[in-house]
Parts: sequence; C-alpha cells; structure tokens
Amino acid sequence: MIAARFSLLTLLLLLASGSVATSPPRIAIIIDDLGYRLDAGQRSIDLPGPISLAVLPGTPRARALAVQAHESGKEVLLHLPLQAAPNDIIHDPLGLHLDMNRQEFGDTFERALTSVPFAIGVNSHRGSMLTRHPGHMQWLMDEIQARDDLFFIDSYTTHESVALQIAREVGIDARKRDVFLDPDRDPETVVREFERMKRLAQKHGSIIAIGHPYAATLDLLERELPKLAAEGYQLVTISELMKPR
Repeated sequence: MIAARFSLLTLLLLLASGSVATSPPRIAIIIDDLGYRLDAGQRSIDLPGPISLAVLPGTPRARALAVQAHESGKEVLLHLPLQAAPNDIIHDPLGLHLDMNRQEFGDTFERALTSVPFAIGVNSHRGSMLTRHPGHMQWLMDEIQARDDLFFIDSYTTHESVALQIAREVGIDARKRDVFLDPDRDPETVVREFERMKRLAQKHGSIIAIGHPYAATLDLLERELPKLAAEGYQLVTISELMKPR
C-alpha cells in the first residue's frame, strides 16, 4: 500500500514538472454534404491532413468523389439523410423517413451504402425528427451492425436524439458531433467556432468537428490546419478517434 501511494505521488509530481509526456488533444474533422459539386468535393479532398469526408448517397458525384477520396488517403463516410421534421420532404436521394416500413428502410439503407464505395462508417444528415424515434433508430443500428466494422457518428442536430444511446446499447462504436464549424457561412462565425473547437479539445482530450464545403470553411481550414501541430493539437482520422487510446 505504501509503495502504491509512493508510485502515485511520484507520477503526480512528474506530471506537474513536465517530466512525463502527455498526449496532445486530438481533433477529428468531418466535411459533410459532399456529392453534388465536383469542385467543392475536390477542394475538400485536397485539404491538408487526415480530414474525413462524408458523402451523400445517390448524388451525381457520390461515387466519383468517394473513390477519389479513398485514393487520396482520406477516410469516407456515408452521410445518410434522415427526416428532419414532420412535414419534411427529403430532397436528397436515398433518405430515410418515418413512413417507411422495415423492409423499405433496410432496402434504402443498402442502396445508400452501395452508392458510396469505401465508406467505413455512417454519419447522419439532418435527422432532427427521425433520430428522436427509438424504433427507427433501432432499425438503423441493426442495419449498421449487420455490416462488419461500420461505426456511427450522430451529427446531433437535436439534443433529443436517442441515436447514440441505441447505438451503444446494440454494441456499435459510436460518438456524437461536438462542434459545427459553420452553423452559418459568415467567415467570422467559422473562425469563432474553430477556436471553440480547440478550447473544447483541450478540455475533453478529443473532439469531433463537422464542417461543410462552404468557401469560408474551406478557406479557414486550408489556412489553419497546417498550424495545429505546432499549437499542440493532433489532427486524426475519425476512425483513429473511435479507438481507445
């Protein structure tokens, strides 16, 4: 017991003195909503560092951008459209909505996943309504679990979402989004949220940020991502962040 207390005290003293290295805060950034515009998709793929790219299924450029992202060493996610409101009409292809039966739900998920090659995980697109429904989220997690090694990221567009809870109950590796870098397209907003992302990373040790292929967002990321390591942060892939340290 005395030896154990001594070892703990020694470790605390070493940490306080800086003699023991601590891991830098880890940041994973996902760029959502890819698949419509080739130029925005290409610019997102070209961002420096291990940025992850979320591709909307069934969109005109989905397959081409997913393949190009994979060939460029970027991780690809299926950005799955989910119903956002009771009267919401999902304009994106292959979206999931409340009126589907179980067979329609599963068939649509399969088509969505097939349309985005190399997807290693799923993150939600919109979904403020559907992610509140336990039954439909159970269906979604059953579909994800049936495919080997897929994980789930809740974009967390509503604090009433039950998606993360059900994913974990089923045994799927899952996390939720911590920061939206661009809740609007104002460059000042993007700067503010990028700085908030760094503060939260310092506080929590790791963080997931989501951005979109807006000009203001891409401008900032092209400028600021190369500085993160020197500022004491580690930019990681989303799959790396899903693993235990």
